[in-house]
Amino acid sequence: MHEMSLAHSMMQQVLALAREHKASQVNSITVLLGPFSGVVAESFAFAFEILKKNETCLHNAVLHLECPDPRYRCLGCGAETSLPLPGQGARAHLDFDFFTEKQCPACASTRLSPLGGRELILQQIRME
Repeated sequence: MHEMSLAHSMMQQVLALAREHKASQVNSITVLLGPFSGVVAESFAFAFEILKKNETCLHNAVLHLECPDPRYRCLGCGAETSLPLPGQGARAHLDFDFFTEKQCPACASTRLSPLGGRELILQQIRME
């Protein structure tokens, strides 16, 4: 489970920022998880909950995960669009049909290229 090591690295960044700003308590952390990042949101959140118990200033921290829908550019007409992932928790269990049945809403082409979506970004920390 690589989410544990990713959550640990993120936590080290948060702790360094808390020390730098002389904060005694981290209240919330917001992280952007791209749809093609390879990170399972539920596993990342679970790892965070386990690891935060070892850090006093993180005991009450709440993790907010932003998981946007994937964006694509049509190779036929150049239109950019978002196509939602099917169902809840789908990132962990995408079926083959999701990748073969996507169509451009402008021209119905199935030649879609992903735009980004590999990010794992620490967006915001609220601390006191």
